[in-house]
Amino acid sequence: MTKKGLFICIEGLDGSGKTTHAHKLVRNLNEKGIDAIYTTEPSRGELGTFIRGTILEGKKRVPRVVEAVLFAADRVEHLEKDVKPAIEEGKVVVSDRCVYSSLAYQGAAGLDLEWIEKINSFALPADYAIYIDVPPEVVVQRIRRKKSVMERLETQREVQKVYLKFVNNGQLISIDGDRKKSEVEQGILSMVMEFLENHRTS
Repeated sequence: MTKKGLFICIEGLDGSGKTTHAHKLVRNLNEKGIDAIYTTEPSRGELGTFIRGTILEGKKRVPRVVEAVLFAADRVEHLEKDVKPAIEEGKVVVSDRCVYSSLAYQGAAGLDLEWIEKINSFALPADYAIYIDVPPEVVVQRIRRKKSVMERLETQREVQKVYLKFVNNGQLISIDGDRKKSEVEQGILSMVMEFLENHRTS
């Protein structure tokens, strides 16, 4: 591998297993002697903690535009403090969500995708981004939240539509996540190892 590391992103609907598989990927890469670390968005920093504990938990409602700007600001801090330094050290950074989540979720909420892309123009493009594809009808059975199933199902369907646009244009690589965890785990590992091998030889 080159001196500088790589940025790998794992995306998916709520309940798709992306957090589990991001952790598993890091563990599997480490076992193969590849220096990989896990990170997540929203970050564990001050802004990210506020987003998680206040907005995502439903304790405070803010306008969608404000929400998008907060996510974008957290992404700047996260990249500068955590992601970029690790990449400079030669690590493979596996991120549980990245800019595609903002585009998918905030885009599904009605915000203009071009505007979301503009306020995230600083975002570090993923070297390799995987979308764990699980039907919305399946993920709503996996998650139990205060919102009604119908609201959650409709939301997830809209989010999936945006994600699939990025799959279709090649920005995200899709993997079937509606299988046994072990099969998804091995599928993701195989995909990433093939990418890393191609990266070494390119």
